[in-house]
Amino acid sequence: MKTVKFMITAVLALVVSAISYAQSTTQTKSASSKTETIKVSGSCDMCKTRIEKAAKMDGVSKATWDKKSQTLTLVYNPTQVKSDDVQKKIASVGHDTDKYKADDKVYDALPGCCKYR
Repeated sequence: MKTVKFMITAVLALVVSAISYAQSTTQTKSASSKTETIKVSGSCDMCKTRIEKAAKMDGVSKATWDKKSQTLTLVYNPTQVKSDDVQKKIASVGHDTDKYKADDKVYDALPGCCKYR
């Protein structure tokens, strides 16, 4: 009987500590994230895939590009990555941002449907 009580107490302690850890981790992540909207040029669904893939770097938790508004909504941890780093990466795959223009050679290599200039 003592063994059963001990096991129940141990399981309850484990569950409570796991829940406490999960809550503290979630609060830490949300407190350190920043949301930013960045103008990114593109024209099709292939562009959307390319832009979002380039934006998903370490420290970026969400990157969603909207074709109609030509904007990328970026959720990231500013202690891990800078917005400029993400914009440089996007420009390196052929898409202009507010701060960085894609290299002409990279832009020219994009498929025809992705040309926006």
